[in-house]
Amino acid sequence: MPLTDMPLEKLREYHSDVPTPGDFTSFWEETLAEARAAATGPATYRPVTDSALRTVDVFDVRFPGWAGQAVAGWLILPKGTTAGDALPAVVRYSPYNNGRGSYLDHLAWPSAGYVHLVVDARGMGDATPDPDPAPGPQSPRGFMTRGVADRDHYFYRRLVTDAVRALDAIREHPAVDPGRVIVSGRSQGGGLALATAGLAGGDTVAALIDVPFLCHFRRGAQVASQGPYTDFTAYLGERQMADPEQTFATLDYFDGLHFATLATAPAFFSVALMDPICPPSTVYAAYHRYGGERAMEVWPFGDHAGGRTVQLAKQLAWVAERGIAP
Repeated sequence: MPLTDMPLEKLREYHSDVPTPGDFTSFWEETLAEARAAATGPATYRPVTDSALRTVDVFDVRFPGWAGQAVAGWLILPKGTTAGDALPAVVRYSPYNNGRGSYLDHLAWPSAGYVHLVVDARGMGDATPDPDPAPGPQSPRGFMTRGVADRDHYFYRRLVTDAVRALDAIREHPAVDPGRVIVSGRSQGGGLALATAGLAGGDTVAALIDVPFLCHFRRGAQVASQGPYTDFTAYLGERQMADPEQTFATLDYFDGLHFATLATAPAFFSVALMDPICPPSTVYAAYHRYGGERAMEVWPFGDHAGGRTVQLAKQLAWVAERGIAP
């Protein structure tokens, strides 16, 4: 697989010139205020009693997300965790077209002593429906263009809101230190971690952002050779379903470029130079706008899987170096 974008020396100099919408911050403040007002109760945690695991406790979670709708997750705690332990927590968001999966896939962080909340993705996993379809005809291509004609009905307005509300939920858990919550994810999950770091302000202590999706939409649509950014090619080109400028005007409200400027927590990014799904220039564009301390791990021969478990090991070390340890 060849390099999918620019050489590394050019990537390190690449900056985007996409302006932030003037009402970007107020749009998201109003969106999140509405979601919080719609919640009818706190998160609920049902113990998973048939687990054979002996070193962790697992809970099936439901917390109020967009419009107060229930969003699923897994909460995995080090065995014996009790209220008042004030442990650091890691919130993990799901990749595109994936949900929370099995709790067996998410044991590294709780094994290291952290509380771990794994968030389902509405409509993409098997535990959280998306009951709010956008009005009017929709592209059959998937989530990227669902409701993209109107920022108020765009799918990612709901998904980003769910991501922030997951942070709200874990900060209220009695075993968690609310001042030491990390947001994390790969691909779409990385984009959601970036968005949450921007919207949550000081409520996050760090962000782990691997090969992030949902950054620099126009560049992604122009350069990516594999989906989901290529869904825009079909939507705007093959099917001629919308005006490109209107479409990208909507997407500006969901672009990691603009969330990045609001973020202040230290962030550990990764990029893969042979990634055909999230072109490296889209990752660097967001990285260069990031408002807090930042570091980048480069995988020169990595595809969209990035650094795989080696990246996870680096994250564990990076977090520990910053004193965010159990």
